[in-house]
Amino acid sequence: MPGTNLTRDEAAARAALLDVTSYAIELDLTTGEEKFGSTTTITFTAATPGASTFADLVDADVHTITLNGRTLDPATVYADSRIQLDDLASENTLVVSADCRYSHTGEGLHRFVDPADDRVYLYSQFEVPDARRVYTTFEQPDLKSVFTFTVTAPSHWKVISNSPTPAPVAVEGDDSKAVWAFEPTKKMSTYITAIVAGEYFEVQDVYEGKHGTIPLGHFCRQSLAEFMDVDRLVDDTRKSFAFFEEQFDFPYPFGKYDQLYVPEYNMGAMENAGCVTFRDEYLPRSRQPRSFYEQRTSTIIHEMAHMWFGNLVTMQWWDDLWLNESFAEWGSYWCEANATEFTEAWTGFANARKLTGYRADQLPSTHPVAADNVDLHAVEVNFDMITYAKGASVLKQLVAWVGLEPFLAGLRQYFKDHAFSNATFDDLLSALETASGRELKGWAAEWLQTAGVNTLRPEFTLAEDGTYASFSVTQTAIESQPTLRRHRLGIGLYDLVTEGEKAGKLVRREYVEVDVEGASTELAELVGKVQPDLLLLNDSDHAYAKIRLDERSQATALEHLADMEDSLARALVWGAVWDMTRDAEMTSRDYVRLVLANIGSETDAWGLSRVPAYAAMAVIQYTAPEHRAALKAEWEQGLRALALAAEPGSDHQLTFVRQYAAAAHSDAALAEVAALLEGTSPFEGLAVDQDLRWSLVIALAAAGRAGDAEIDAELARDTTISGKESAAAARVAQPTAEAKASGWAAIMDPKTPNATSREMVLSIFRGGQDDVVLPYVDTYFEAASTLVEVLGFHKASIVLEYGFPKAVASAELLEKADAWLATTDAPVQAQRYVREGRADVARALAAQAFDAAAGA
Repeated sequence: MPGTNLTRDEAAARAALLDVTSYAIELDLTTGEEKFGSTTTITFTAATPGASTFADLVDADVHTITLNGRTLDPATVYADSRIQLDDLASENTLVVSADCRYSHTGEGLHRFVDPADDRVYLYSQFEVPDARRVYTTFEQPDLKSVFTFTVTAPSHWKVISNSPTPAPVAVEGDDSKAVWAFEPTKKMSTYITAIVAGEYFEVQDVYEGKHGTIPLGHFCRQSLAEFMDVDRLVDDTRKSFAFFEEQFDFPYPFGKYDQLYVPEYNMGAMENAGCVTFRDEYLPRSRQPRSFYEQRTSTIIHEMAHMWFGNLVTMQWWDDLWLNESFAEWGSYWCEANATEFTEAWTGFANARKLTGYRADQLPSTHPVAADNVDLHAVEVNFDMITYAKGASVLKQLVAWVGLEPFLAGLRQYFKDHAFSNATFDDLLSALETASGRELKGWAAEWLQTAGVNTLRPEFTLAEDGTYASFSVTQTAIESQPTLRRHRLGIGLYDLVTEGEKAGKLVRREYVEVDVEGASTELAELVGKVQPDLLLLNDSDHAYAKIRLDERSQATALEHLADMEDSLARALVWGAVWDMTRDAEMTSRDYVRLVLANIGSETDAWGLSRVPAYAAMAVIQYTAPEHRAALKAEWEQGLRALALAAEPGSDHQLTFVRQYAAAAHSDAALAEVAALLEGTSPFEGLAVDQDLRWSLVIALAAAGRAGDAEIDAELARDTTISGKESAAAARVAQPTAEAKASGWAAIMDPKTPNATSREMVLSIFRGGQDDVVLPYVDTYFEAASTLVEVLGFHKASIVLEYGFPKAVASAELLEKADAWLATTDAPVQAQRYVREGRADVARALAAQAFDAAAGA
């Protein structure tokens, strides 16, 4: 549908013509299981009477359209998701009555029936351009307005929106239905409006803040009510409100604050104004490690930060998407570290989130933080880790450069100057320059308007006495992204202590902080210093750059990383050795052995969760075929040893057992996984709960040790939607042609719910199953051309990204990807994901070649 792809130029022309006074939206959610009634009245002015424009409405059965009392023929004026509006007056009223469709893709108004109890749940998801799937809109962020929702729904439902929930009024003559008439909202963009309705469980609380009382609502499915740990959720929410209201010096702008945990959600959460939606996997029914709760807290804070960054002040167009996401990302970790129990949040950021930014910045799809989003298709694919993780990293560096207080002073003025309106990057830059007294346009050009990540290396010579005779930091960039940047850089000198109470510890002897720029920066500060056992560039993690370890430092890390006391310093070394492995500068075997030797003592929750996952990837993807069997055995048995040595009932034990099950391939290991499922465990204190049971079933299915009968038996124990999704993942994991064929057919079926499809995509193409995966190389490329049109963007993006057959990486796969890219006319979204998959395969092959060259 060409009309769905609004361009930046079209949006600018429409914004110059229109000012939207108000929306009145009537939704009838009682008309059936497939469609709902939607009547929209929009009042707006036009700067040029007689001009033409269009309104947006996707996939609707339009009954009537009137413009200023004139009846328009839907068959004539409604096409390609646009309603053509000609001969506008100075003041206009548009009324559109239509039936719209519920989705099962997580877009628009999603409808879900809980298999646990057959209760119905609806929720909206509108970012980027999907409010137009529910009501008639002018779908762009700079045409803000006020919205009045009136919703007819079954009388026993809850209905929640951006405004406080009114008392429902029974429909005359039909007590089974009721009407919720909401008050007008604050002025906002269409993409942060929201409707959530259904048989939700509700708990109310309040936050008593410096600006008054804010009602706090928490909602979830009835079948998850026992798992909604409201006290902990409210505590995170209150602490975040107190922090942000104080730091931003601007009261929370949207009255009440509801947080709703909803099923089959595509993302982590969405910042609808005063009506935040979260994926309901954040209400776990089984034990989770500390990193899970750290991630949930970060997400809660991230969405709250959006109430100021994005909702109060909104970007004019999606070029400045980073003004929303990068700032909310930075704000969430800043708040988390200063206002919650997760005081080492920046360590978790370095161990997990920041590495996703580095990865994204090295893909062919990399782009500046401030992206050039020419149309909505470009926006959809630029919701990525450049926008989130790199943007937050860059802002963290900016704060270190200008100082926190000047930075906050600029933000506070920005909020006051642009409250309830739209702003641009230049508006923010001006406010920060005024507050800090620093010229920032040059900084912005380097960091926000160019792409790519730099690599920093130590270069030195040693005197006879073991001191540095010369020392410099070299900076490189790849040819296609050649920018060399200014970095504020900490350098730590760490020594292995041999005696005293810290004997055996790797302790920082000295720290210097310097500015580096250009290809090489001489550092007189280090000349004459004794060479340490480990030299750490970017100590304190101010900079956004890949760092390298010299030979001595790498050897020290291999043996003594666990002896480094500071968690952030360890995270930087973990990141450096992973980068070196990905860049074919360290063998996968050395990396895996470093992990096995040191991860058992890791104290950071994210380091514990993520590092073993990276090692598992190194075993499968980055190891030469001739070395892979031996390393797989070493990894499997190393994980078993770690699990046995871990404290009973600890996060370490749970993490290592999960990884052990996933890595199990020997007869002995698989027998032990099966015994765990049957209730026999060598791991003292391990609780084999339902989520862990599914991990074991999937592992056995992937190894050919569990079939449909065993999967069905487990599903009989767990008939929830989580059980159904896990069962689907287990079925497609089986190493048989029949399992792959039926799984692929379900993935290609538009009727398969988005969350079920996602679990199958993540499970279907596995390493070690070459015989049954190889036939899907051609199948993937055949499907890729039309997936966006067939499945919709969100479902298609999961298939295109995670269904790329990386498990059978080969030169032939690269050739097929190149041939497809050279001839395809597929949408730009599909081409992007194929290019990314190809780049991952090329990286894997380079790492395998490096590992092969290193010999046995």
